[in-house]
Amino acid sequence: MKALFWIVGLFALAVGLTLLTRYNTGYMLIAFPPYRIELSLNLAIVLALAGFFVVYAILSIVSGTINLPSRVRDFRRQRRREKARGATLAGIRAFFEGRYAKAEKAASNAMKLGESPGLNAIVAARSAHEMGGYSKRDGYIAEAETRAPDDSDIRLMAQAELLLEDRRAEDALRVLAQLRNKHTAALRLELKAQQQAKNWDEVIALIAQLDKRKVFDASQLEQLKRQAYSENLKQKAVDPATLDLCWQKIPTRDRKDNKTAAAAAQCFMLLGDNTTAHQIIEQSLESQWDSELVALYASCLGNDVVRQIDRAEKWLKSHESDAALLLTLGKLCAHQELWGKAQSYLEASLALAPSHSAHLALAQLQERLGQSEESRKHYQKSVDMVLNQLRNVTGGRRKSAL
Repeated sequence: MKALFWIVGLFALAVGLTLLTRYNTGYMLIAFPPYRIELSLNLAIVLALAGFFVVYAILSIVSGTINLPSRVRDFRRQRRREKARGATLAGIRAFFEGRYAKAEKAASNAMKLGESPGLNAIVAARSAHEMGGYSKRDGYIAEAETRAPDDSDIRLMAQAELLLEDRRAEDALRVLAQLRNKHTAALRLELKAQQQAKNWDEVIALIAQLDKRKVFDASQLEQLKRQAYSENLKQKAVDPATLDLCWQKIPTRDRKDNKTAAAAAQCFMLLGDNTTAHQIIEQSLESQWDSELVALYASCLGNDVVRQIDRAEKWLKSHESDAALLLTLGKLCAHQELWGKAQSYLEASLALAPSHSAHLALAQLQERLGQSEESRKHYQKSVDMVLNQLRNVTGGRRKSAL
């Protein structure tokens, strides 16, 4: 519809101009003594318009000629920019494709052309790192610091990641400390660095900080906390007071975790505090049953083993088919020289789930009772089970000379 209006308008204008020139009888007189020039008004208007367009064309040509060098410079600059951007994209794509040599070359070229020097320097550095060119990697990182000081975050994050891959946790932590604002990714990287450096108090603090940001799912969170608490307890097992302080700092809910409780119990046992160790195991088992943890219960004999036996027999009412619990009861009874009960519990454990520990415990019991033949058989079965486990681990092949 719009085009139709334009066509009608142009036709109307053409008709108007035709009528105007046909009925216009005016003229123009130009006097330049001794000459006089007389022109029709229509011709004068046409000549004026023609002159205007000629002058305009000449001025445009002159202006274009004068501005030609700057336009050429702008064109070359645009071509250079497009080439640099193309090299940047090619470098990033090649890096994620795993073509590191091509990625390094493209990123280096783009950096020389002045396109995103910070980003391209990091792509080149990471590519060189993947190919084992560590001196070139360090050179690119230094160049990123020099040529793109405002892009410090991307450089520091990449540098910290590369240092962690080289197992240089302390250096990575020093680099991360230079970050102005630690976002979630930076905190996760710091967590990894603190884990490598075995700074478990800092690891625990970072886990809590990241948990507030909903970074981990429930299983990840439990696994991270369990590892941090367990390793921290082992690190603090230098004296009873330091270990107890570390244990008390752990939230009550986490202290009842079976793996954490097992690590704590073993640390207290190492320092000779068996009473605290079996109390930790009891509290954890009351919260959540764990056969591996109950097996540790017989190793931390307190001052009142009879009370431990009574506690274990109460557990047996709810877990009568737990071979580890029966083995623990057998060991506790043997320690108290309750030979009959000890033998019954050990045989019941073997009936449910034969294990080299149960065979060994029963062999030692029978040896003390003077049952040499039966003792020898169980010793042999214990050794056979251990050898079978070794064969399963090694695939039946000897790794070295005996």
